[in-house]
Amino acid sequence: MYLSNLKLWNFRKFGKAGEDIDLAKPHVEVNFNKSINVLVGENDAGKSSIVDAIKLVLKTHSAEWIKIEDDDFFEKSSRFRIECIFRDLKDGEAKHFIEWLGVEKLAGATAQTPYLRLLLDVKRTAERILPCEVKGGPGEEGRSVSVEAKEYLKTTYLRPLRDAKAELIARKNSRLSQILYSHPIFKDKENHALVKILGEANDEIKKYFENEAEKDTNGYKILETLKKYLVKFFKKNSPQSTKFHIDDPKLKNILEILKLTLHDERGGLGTYNLLFIAAELLHLKKDIFEGLKIGLIEEVEAHLHPQAQLRVMVALENESTEGNVQLILTTHSPNLASKVPISNLILCHGNDLYPLGSTYTKLQEADYNFLERFLDVTKANLFFAQGVILVEGDAENILIPTLARLADKDLTAHGTSIINVGGITFLRYAKIFQREKGELKLPVSVITDLDIKPENEVTQKTSATQGKEQKYNGQSVKTFVSPHWTLEYCLALSENLRQLLFEAIKTAGEEMINSGYTGKKIDEDWTVFSSGLSQVDLARKIYQLLTSEGKDISKAIAAQHLARLLEAKASDEPFINNLKSDEHIAYIFRAVDHAASNHNH
Repeated sequence: MYLSNLKLWNFRKFGKAGEDIDLAKPHVEVNFNKSINVLVGENDAGKSSIVDAIKLVLKTHSAEWIKIEDDDFFEKSSRFRIECIFRDLKDGEAKHFIEWLGVEKLAGATAQTPYLRLLLDVKRTAERILPCEVKGGPGEEGRSVSVEAKEYLKTTYLRPLRDAKAELIARKNSRLSQILYSHPIFKDKENHALVKILGEANDEIKKYFENEAEKDTNGYKILETLKKYLVKFFKKNSPQSTKFHIDDPKLKNILEILKLTLHDERGGLGTYNLLFIAAELLHLKKDIFEGLKIGLIEEVEAHLHPQAQLRVMVALENESTEGNVQLILTTHSPNLASKVPISNLILCHGNDLYPLGSTYTKLQEADYNFLERFLDVTKANLFFAQGVILVEGDAENILIPTLARLADKDLTAHGTSIINVGGITFLRYAKIFQREKGELKLPVSVITDLDIKPENEVTQKTSATQGKEQKYNGQSVKTFVSPHWTLEYCLALSENLRQLLFEAIKTAGEEMINSGYTGKKIDEDWTVFSSGLSQVDLARKIYQLLTSEGKDISKAIAAQHLARLLEAKASDEPFINNLKSDEHIAYIFRAVDHAASNHNH
């Protein structure tokens, strides 16, 4: 069995002000994969709220006190509701929930199958939160779920920012003792082998302190000295008998004195985090268990360096598929998001959740395969942004953030990620944000070149621009095409930027030569280089410095030097004002405005 569907009404950020609950219209609904699910998104996108909603219904093996708080209600609402639906129940699992099962016929199925629906409906008055309990069944209200049935529904949960080393030390009610105590190996609490071992140890301890025949080599004298003091301290005829022993040899007490560590105890937080994750996953490796096997892990990357993150994710993916375990994880790590197949990601944005499986997006099978090959850690930033700009090369990737900053639209401050797709594969990435049903309201700008040479602009520009817009546009994705040939050619046409571009290209050529690469030395100064040329001819001449045979001067290096020259003019108000109104790069500013339109000020 696995958690197939989650519905929320007025839970935390997922709600609508002033609305009564309409059971036919949850404020958020999400379907989960039966294997691994990774919740991604910016801070405060609701990832932890989803995990906490599941915990409120199912509880955890850690026996932590999970309390409903006023903050769990959306704004001033007086009621919230959580529903969980479990499917694919095996006979051995279903038998524990007979009283609460429903039946349904899924799309494409030939017969009805059982499902389990659990709900938690919580109300409050102005004075207090009213008592509530988890209920189950297909009806609107459900029936109370028994304590016995709930034992088969508990989750394995790893909190964020966990102090793994502290969780594994010996202490009263330690997390390690809880993990072990609930394992089937320790089912026989009274007659377990450890109880016998500790009992035998107590006998040996007693002999050590009470055997008068060996008083010169054991603890007999210590015990006798203590007894003499007690005779003096207590009233006459008061009991003075005492003994050394290990505390009550009950299984729980024994487990509480155990410590789990590494042979080399000098391991850091990351190493102990891995050990703690392994210990918690013992819950999911029970050989004879006919209940829910679900793991909730928040910020799985905590204290782990990038390579360790990848190893953990691979191990968890294998565990989910081979061990019949469902995992629901949250992460802020682009490193992990790039490793997990996109179909296993759930994007949290705004007040909704967006699974990225093939049922939900415009992506085709070939697109998923492509993205699995090429969506690396630098591109995975798009899953954590408030807006996205897709560009086709290094030059755009370097230069556009500087232009945006000069136009008072700093991309970082606006939560906007610029993603270099390395070519014209925009459609693959754009379709991540385009839904089969509904709309993901995350603004995405595609910035691309016109790719029409100046001599053909009059006859081909309109159709080329419209063709690219029709190809990439859809829902929140908008395309912004350069008004002329390429970005660099537009810069060369600009009266504000062409001289700066020339100086940047000249410096880039010198850098390449000085670094031992094939380069091109430009000896002319700007006055000589530009003398007597029309705007178009001058733009062509500048552009040819980058596109001549052999491509001697790197566009990326030239863009980097141009960005530095632009930064130096950040305080030149007339220049900045002219830049903002420059028709040759206006398409870039429009793209930035669109991508940054979702920013929460």
